[in-house]
Formats: sequence, structure tokens, C-alpha cells
Amino acid sequence: MTQLKGYMGKVLFIDLSARTFREFPWTDADRKRTLGGKIMAADILLHHITPQMKAFDEDNWLVITTGPLTGTGCPNTSRFNISTISPLTNILTSSNCGGDFGLTLKRAGYDAAIITGKSETPVHVHITQDNVEFLDATALWGTKTGEAQEKLKQYPGRLVIGPAGEHKVLYACVFSNDRTAGRGGVGAVFGSKNLKAVTAFGTKLPEIYDEAALRAHNAKWIKTLQTHPLTGRQLPKLGSAGLVAPMQAHSILATKNFSAGRFDNFEKVSGEELAEHHMVSNGACTTCVIRCARRCMVDGKIVKGPELETLGLLGPNILNDDIELILKWNYELDELGMDSISCAGSVAFAMELAEKGVHDFGLRFGKTDNLSQMFEDIAYRRGEGNYIADGTRRMSERFGGKEYAINAKGMELAAYEPRHAVGHGLGYATANRGGCHLNAGYLVVLEGLGLDVDSLTHHGKAALAIMLQNLMEAVSACGSCMFTSYAVFPGFLVDQPNWPLTKMILAVFPYVGPVVNLLSHFTKVAQIPLPLLPHIKAIHLATGMRATMASMLTWGATGYNTERISNVILGQKADADTLPKRLTDELQDPNNPRTKVPLDKMRKVYYRGRGWRHGIPTYHRLKTLGIVLDKQYYDEAVARAMRKD
Repeated sequence: MTQLKGYMGKVLFIDLSARTFREFPWTDADRKRTLGGKIMAADILLHHITPQMKAFDEDNWLVITTGPLTGTGCPNTSRFNISTISPLTNILTSSNCGGDFGLTLKRAGYDAAIITGKSETPVHVHITQDNVEFLDATALWGTKTGEAQEKLKQYPGRLVIGPAGEHKVLYACVFSNDRTAGRGGVGAVFGSKNLKAVTAFGTKLPEIYDEAALRAHNAKWIKTLQTHPLTGRQLPKLGSAGLVAPMQAHSILATKNFSAGRFDNFEKVSGEELAEHHMVSNGACTTCVIRCARRCMVDGKIVKGPELETLGLLGPNILNDDIELILKWNYELDELGMDSISCAGSVAFAMELAEKGVHDFGLRFGKTDNLSQMFEDIAYRRGEGNYIADGTRRMSERFGGKEYAINAKGMELAAYEPRHAVGHGLGYATANRGGCHLNAGYLVVLEGLGLDVDSLTHHGKAALAIMLQNLMEAVSACGSCMFTSYAVFPGFLVDQPNWPLTKMILAVFPYVGPVVNLLSHFTKVAQIPLPLLPHIKAIHLATGMRATMASMLTWGATGYNTERISNVILGQKADADTLPKRLTDELQDPNNPRTKVPLDKMRKVYYRGRGWRHGIPTYHRLKTLGIVLDKQYYDEAVARAMRKD
């Protein structure tokens, strides 16, 4: 149990092989040190994994976690996280989702659920306040995600996989309602365990430390989100798809497998086109006040519309300008249970392999008539689809083309072309789960998609990456949507780009690295609540824990370092923080020598700022953050990481 408010005080441990369940020990000291969400999951996995462990091992744990703000009434806090060893990258992955499963898991009385083992037959696990049922899922096996959830509609909180998860496509995902735990192949790990579905039901609610004060704080927080130019205007009106046009303007719209940053027909696949001609209504995750989701008509059904990543990667990146096809493909990929980012990136790579005469998958840039069939073939691992189901890194190992296999650590990049947003490129390379725009720290929001900081300079980008990575880790761990962090930036920086004060602030941004490093390393400097970050006060009012800017930075650093040393234990090499040569060696603009990612230069500064050597946290750094490892075990892992195989 727990003396803290906001938490339910229990963690559930489920063994599919033995069909048993028990409580997993988790103390208030653990809660104060890790907060919740992906940081909590990383700590649990660190003390379980071994150097030999693989994603499809029965003993690989699925760790489903909530945050202390989940279920407390704070805006945009229905998020939950699934962490495990990724079959796509062979290191840890954390996949965040906005469905309602996190809320129902807490109502069942649990902050988290750990699932291990493997069922002999397809299984549906149902969690209630006093029991866990292991239900036969044979009739569900083989169903797509929509049909599976329809058959489970009597259960209010649902996680399901589709055919891609059952066939262990390495980027298969998990669905809760129409929201997705999309990255890293968590759905394939479900499938490897014959786990078709997890549901939860209960009537418990978390106790609140200061309920009246939290209600008042939430009212102000909601007003801030609804009046900010990004969260109150752009996202509700255009969704994340509204970024297509500014990405085009700033030459960061991935085009033709990241060979360019601009697409001539971008207007046809833009957020404006989607909103004006194809959107039926706004949609939202439970508890969301931003309402950025798009609801569109596909085959006579109103379904979830595409996010920016799907529009970009199934549009310009494969030279397609037919938005209606993207709507259709987005729905098909959701039904099959596949991550649209990794799938689209793998398809684009297959197209370039064919164009260069390396291997013919039957795919061509600009050719769209056979893609629906290819998605089916990927999901069911048929024919050439079987190769594409393994992602770009493994395809490049089999066929060649490593220099234009667009991934980091085996995970395909999101739709932002980093040669015109070099800080974001550093983030891609250093992100613990691979080519992720969010785990990267999302510097692109400073480099043109919100603010307009010099996107080609390397100055200050390492320090900013560290700070934003840490803050976004903490925001995620408390159970909040990442979009709530957009409102941290004063609105005038967005609305008045030509105002002298705005220009002055943006010009100074790249040179604040020393100050940012001071905040990151000497966190006593930040022992004050920051009014611009409402999550801090919400954590205190919900849980009773004292929270400051220092707390957020420390929680984030704890999570980032825990994941990094876990990856080292799992076999990640010291030289893993790389990008394909297309992005680091080839100029996007032949007339501008700055239009490539100066990764070596930024990475050295980044490592110093993190307190890492060769991309590995020092034992002292881990100890300072309270991350406990046996010294000999640590030394052996580091020696393996440094060894040239």
C-alpha cells in the first residue's frame, strides 16, 4: 500500500504460463524516486533483464504503467505506458497510449500490471478489483482490432492486438479504443505470449491530497490550454496534421525516403486539406481538452483520421499526394494492428531498394495501387511482405542500402527530416528507444514548428536536447499528454514571430547551453515551482509529494539513465547513437554546407552534459540518481558495450 495520494498503491504481477497472479512489491520510496509511467517501468525492467534476454522470451516482461495524475481529473491525463524489450530494436521500448485502459486499470485498484510467461493457447486476461481471469481467446484469435474490440465491448477498458501482433510483425502495436501503443513492437510481444487481449474493470478512485486546490488549479490549467495558440487553436483546428505546411516551409518534410525535405504537392496532404474536405468531427482521448484527433469517413464508416506522421510518411515520403488513399491506409493499418511510422518507413526503403535495382518488392515511388495488398502481406508475413515486416535495419542487413535505411537503433524515424532541424537529428540519434521524435526531446518544435530558433546551428542543441528529453520523460511519467507541454512556451513567441522581443529571445536560445546545463546538473538551482509547467503543482496537489522544476529534471534524468544502462545490459554498443549517412554525410541543399546533421560535434557535447562516457552513464552518475546496480555487473556490461565484435 501507499501513504501517498494519487496512487492506488498496488502493482499486479500476472504469470501467463502458470495462470497465477500476485502483488508485486513497490514502495513509496520507489514511487518518489520514479514518479510513475515509463520511468517506473524502466526501473522494474532494469532489475529483471539479463544480457541474454530477447523480446520473444517467455521471461520478457510486459510492464503496463499509469501515472500519479491518471484518474485525478487533471486535463489530458488518461495516458498509460507499455514497456518491454522491443523485437524491432532488441533494446527497451516504451509505448504511450491515450486509450482508456490506464483509467480502468487504476479503477481496478492498480497503478501497474506486469505480465510474464506464455499461454499455451490464445488468452484474454481480465483484471478486476479482487481477481484476474484467464479467459479463452481462441474465438478472438485472427480478428482485426476493430472486430476484437467489438466482441469485447462489454468490457470498458481494453487492450487488443490484430493480425500483425499474432504474426509477430516487429512493429506490431496494441490498441485501446482507437488509440495506439504504437512503437517498438509491443503488439508482437503480446502475440509471442499468445496474449490477444487485456481488459480491466473496477470502481475505485484515487484519493486526492488537496482536492479543492487541485480543482481550482485544473480550471486554470484548462483555460491555459484552451487559449494558447498551439493547444487552443492550431491543434483543435488542424490536429498534428497542421504541421505539414510549416514542415514544408522549413524543409523538414520527409520526402522520397528522406532524400529531400520538401514536396511539391504538399497542400494535397496537408492539415488544411484534411480539415476542410475530409474531417467529420474532432475526436479526443478521455479527459482531453485539446481535441486534436480527426474523425473521418472511410468506406462508409466514421473512423480515426491520420496523424501528421502517417500523412507525411505515406504521402511525401513515398511520393503520394492522394489524401483519400492515406485515410484508407491509416484505417487498414489500424485494423491490422501495425505502427504506421515503421511500416511506412520500411515501405519507402523497399521502394528505394527497387529503384536502385537492389531488390524488387513490387513497390515503386508514386505507385499506390498495390499498397493495401502489401499491408496485408506484411501483417500476415506473406511473400515479400515477410521481409518488410522485419523493418528497415534488418532489410538493409539482408539486401544492403544501410546508408539510406532511415532508422536509429533499428527504429524508423518519424516524418521530420533532420538536415534542416539538426538538434532534432541529435535527438533521434540519442533517443533510448530508437528513431523517436518524442523520446528525442522534440527539438523540432523549437526549430520551426512552434518557435523559429536557428535550425542549422549546433550551438546549444545538446543542452536543449538533454533538458527537453528529461522534461518530456517526466511529463509522460506523470500520466500527461505530451501536447500539454506545448503551452509552456509563451503564446507571443508563436503569434508574434516578428516582434523585437521574440526575435531577441529566439536569437539568444542557441547560446543558453551553459544555463541549461546548470539547471540539469545542479538541480538545487531549480528548487522552485515553474508557473509555466502546471504539471508540477498538479503532482503536489494530487499526491502530497513536494514537486519542483528540479524534481521534474531529476525524474526525467533518472528515467533516461535507467533506460540507457538497461540497453547497455541488453547488448547496445557504445557507438549506437548514430544516423544513416544520408542524414549526416549528404547535403540536403547542395548549395548550403550546413544542411546535414553535424552529429559528431553535438554528440560529444551531449555526452559531457549527460555525464556519460562513450554514450554510457558512469557508475557515479547512476549512483547519484539512486539507480542501484552491482559494480561488477555494471563493469561487465560496459566492457561488452566497448568491445568491437
